[in-house]
Amino acid sequence: MMRITLNIFNPQAGEQDSLLTLEIFPDMTLATLRESIQAESTVPPTSQHIYHNGRLISDDTQTMEQLQIVDGEMLAVHVRDMRGSTGVPEQPRRPQPRRPAQNEQDPELIRLQILGQPALRQQLQSQHPELAAAVDNPARFAQIFRDSQNREQRERQERQREIERLNDDPFNVENQRKIEEMIRQERVMENLQNAMEHNPEVFGRVHMLYVDVEVNGHPVKAFVDSGAQATIMSPSCAEACGIMRLIDTRFAGVAHGVGTARIIGRVHSAQIKIGNLFLPCSFTVMEGRSVDLLLGLDMLKRHQATIDLARDKLIIQGEMIPFLGEAEIPKAEEEEAAQEPTLPGPDGTAIGQRTGVVVPPGQHQQHIPARPQAAQSAPSPAAAAAAA
Repeated sequence: MMRITLNIFNPQAGEQDSLLTLEIFPDMTLATLRESIQAESTVPPTSQHIYHNGRLISDDTQTMEQLQIVDGEMLAVHVRDMRGSTGVPEQPRRPQPRRPAQNEQDPELIRLQILGQPALRQQLQSQHPELAAAVDNPARFAQIFRDSQNREQRERQERQREIERLNDDPFNVENQRKIEEMIRQERVMENLQNAMEHNPEVFGRVHMLYVDVEVNGHPVKAFVDSGAQATIMSPSCAEACGIMRLIDTRFAGVAHGVGTARIIGRVHSAQIKIGNLFLPCSFTVMEGRSVDLLLGLDMLKRHQATIDLARDKLIIQGEMIPFLGEAEIPKAEEEEAAQEPTLPGPDGTAIGQRTGVVVPPGQHQQHIPARPQAAQSAPSPAAAAAAA
């Protein structure tokens, strides 16, 4: 006796995924499994498209053992009509309760709800700036809202037509792969929409940790990076601090990581002031860094430093050094962020490929075109506003 779990997705019934647990035997055939699914879910066998490890299984004569389905497995069942593939007429569907169409939503009612909830308005501003900017203009808000509804409806109709076209040849393996990819992309976009509605802070830019230090009496904004093995300084910073003459070129080489960079050498000891502390520190002088000074793990461990994010301070030997605010961070970080590749997001926004930051429409960043499937189901301003 084995127990398996079935993830059943029925798009035509307008339902979310449902889970079904069945007890089966290794010698049970796929046809018998289909009958068991029908008994528990009323889904006819001819409409069951069963996937195992992403592969469509269709030979009803094979047993669970032959299909390598073992105890604890999860199978995906996608419900689709197989029109014209059998002579058995499909059983009539039970009428589903009609869900209100999006175009029946009242834009003015939604606008008033946003006006009455400052938190909702702020959330809408970060997710859909164009709609948020029109909240004080009823006519403009209604126009943007309805345009978004119409666009979303057209996209749904196009997806449905594409699925119906692919279903005309249900045994075509390539068609099944395309349908599977379309379903996967829908899940990805649903996940994106849920994250933007319920966890919007993950789409904000996280600024790195910098502190004010002095090296050999020269002020420097140091980047605190506990993920770096060594403390690194740029050649221009070493020149400004007057320690280029102390570089030991015997330690020259090439650093490998995300790309390569030339190591000029090493300064074995120089004085660094952090807060009111004067500490000895060694520096690896390396080209190709966008920051002047990076405090790595060697320096942090040697002086038993603590990165206290709750207090927003770097603590060394009881001395608390505050991290720099956003306005004090070197501009090089902002310039680097502006060059981050982006993917298309909802309503003209863009999402940073590395950081996940939502960029409002019109801001210049390097854009990476999405695949056609990826842009099919972007969450609309109407959907976000209505859900809120």
